[in-house]
Amino acid sequence: MAKPTTRTKAELDRRRRRRRRRLQIIVIYTAIAVCLAWFFESQATTTVIFVRHAEKAALPADDPVLSDAGQRRAAELARQLVDADVIPGVGVDAVYSTSYRRAVETAKPVADALDLPVLMYDAGDTEVIIDAIVKEYKGKIILVVGHSNTVPEMIANMGASKNVPEIAEDEYDNIYLVTIPWFGKTKTIRLRYGEPYVP
Repeated sequence: MAKPTTRTKAELDRRRRRRRRRLQIIVIYTAIAVCLAWFFESQATTTVIFVRHAEKAALPADDPVLSDAGQRRAAELARQLVDADVIPGVGVDAVYSTSYRRAVETAKPVADALDLPVLMYDAGDTEVIIDAIVKEYKGKIILVVGHSNTVPEMIANMGASKNVPEIAEDEYDNIYLVTIPWFGKTKTIRLRYGEPYVP
């Protein structure tokens, strides 16, 4: 059997080097693609849904529960938000409420329908909840149940609209969608749900 010539050895070495380079290029491109996918996923748009608690009963005066109308509105909110995302199985990722009974009872039907806990936040310190949402729920959908005085304040603190109209004492039908993109301007959309408010 004839020994390989120097020229044949050189050709084999060149082929091996080419294969090694191709493999290195494939590995590098794959690593870049994975890093880019992770980056864009981590920088996805965050959506925060703000609502005021639903209609409250007159008693007990210090911490009222929902009235019958409020219970109907809370059920309608759950119906609206259970399938908040068009992708099946994806939707609201967290539900926040103040500790007041009217707010918890508004949040609970949504949380129960999605098998999520109702997470509490302090109505007197809304900046903490805003910071937590921005840091912990990037790219997610979060429901925040608040009050007529805290909802506009929280929306403004998120860098969204500072011109949210004052919420009237008997106005319960607003849903505010605040979208925080990874790049660009935070936007606010106001929708209505349930029994309409008549000034």
